[in-house]
Amino acid sequence: MHELAIATSVVDAVCARAGDRRVHLVTLRIGALTAVVPDAMRFCFDLAVEGTVASGARLDIVAVTATGSCRDCGVSGEIDGLLCPCGSADVEVTAGRELQIVSMEVG
Repeated sequence: MHELAIATSVVDAVCARAGDRRVHLVTLRIGALTAVVPDAMRFCFDLAVEGTVASGARLDIVAVTATGSCRDCGVSGEIDGLLCPCGSADVEVTAGRELQIVSMEVG
């Protein structure tokens, strides 16, 4: 379950930035191609925040659809996995690999 390692890294970064201020909300942008399961991420986040200034913080996840551009047929748009609907694997991914801390609410 790589979500625990990711959640721990997110919490470490958020807490370092927050200092001694209480963290109430963290928003993440997670792409469809990252293989991060949102429910698993929320569960792991709740474990990772225990005993930190982010204890009890809510996690919001903004899901990013995978999109790309096929170099074979020229079609651009949503992709399923790394294949174009034409079956080609020669796809330039334009979105869906994101894993970013977008914002945090402190107080």
